[in-house]
Order: sequence, then structure tokens, then C-alpha cells
Amino acid sequence: MTIMAKNISIIVAVDSNMAIGRAGDQLAYISDDLKHFKALTSGHTVVMGRKTSDALPKGVLPNRRNIIVTRSNTFQREGAETVHSVDEALALIADGDEVFIMGGGEIYRQFMPVANTLYITEIDYKFNDVDTFFPRIDEAEWQVAEHSEWQCDPKTSLTYRFITYKRANVI
Repeated sequence: MTIMAKNISIIVAVDSNMAIGRAGDQLAYISDDLKHFKALTSGHTVVMGRKTSDALPKGVLPNRRNIIVTRSNTFQREGAETVHSVDEALALIADGDEVFIMGGGEIYRQFMPVANTLYITEIDYKFNDVDTFFPRIDEAEWQVAEHSEWQCDPKTSLTYRFITYKRANVI
């Protein structure tokens, strides 16, 4: 994998066991988390795997450049650019522009070595029947740059907070 001077951010919601999904969908829909995601990613490039793109209810995300990483040589999605590797995705990304990696699990694992920021929504709950996990955050490599207070989502009654990690050598 080529490591370049890019502004790569990972954005994800995790439960207390670092789970991120089950049966091709995210674990919870928390209104403030969705607003937080939109506020951070609007006007930027988002990179996702094909399964994550399939889970989007309206196709590609508006007001963003969508890049989909897939192994398929025939996959196409209107409004998105398709690539077949992390290196191909990195080649499309201009230095300086913040790019958001938005899943799924395998895409997070592949981009973790080149990311410099993690935007984590931590949900204080352990979901059942999960099948996808976020990679372990190595405290020697990542430091908490900021975090919000714990909040409760009125619709789901889930408690959550936002945490921003920076790569240790970047702070």
C-alpha cells in the first residue's frame, strides 16, 4: 500500500464492543450522529466499499464526491467513481482535501494505516447478532484530541458521545 501525505479521516459509529454492523446495516440510527456525519462530510469526498454503498437508502450521498471500492470489474453506480483498491482510491484523492472513509469493516481495516483522524461515535451499548467490527484502536498510535459529553438519543434511548482521535505523531 502506498502511504501518501493525504488528509484521510475515518468516520464510524461503534458499540461498546467495537461492533459496527449486522446483516449489511449499521447498528443504530441516532439522529444527532446522522447530523454529525452530514456536517463533517458534506462538501468532501467519501470513500466506501460496495456493500456500504448498497446500504445507502438513496444511492450516492449528495453534496459529496463518492468513491466506491469494489473487487467487481463490472460494478457501476450512477454518481460515483469506482475503483478496485485502496491505492486506486488514494490516487484519486488530492493532497490537502479531507477525505472521509465511511466503511465497511474491510475498508476501515485497509485505510487505517494511512488515516490520520478518527471520528468515532461511541455508543454505550453492546448489540447482539453483530457481524462486522471496527479495527482495534492502538493507544500507542492514536490519542484522543477531543470528546463530547455523553448524550442520550430520545428516539432510541441509546447513550453516545463523539470522540476525535488524531494519530499520535500528528498532534
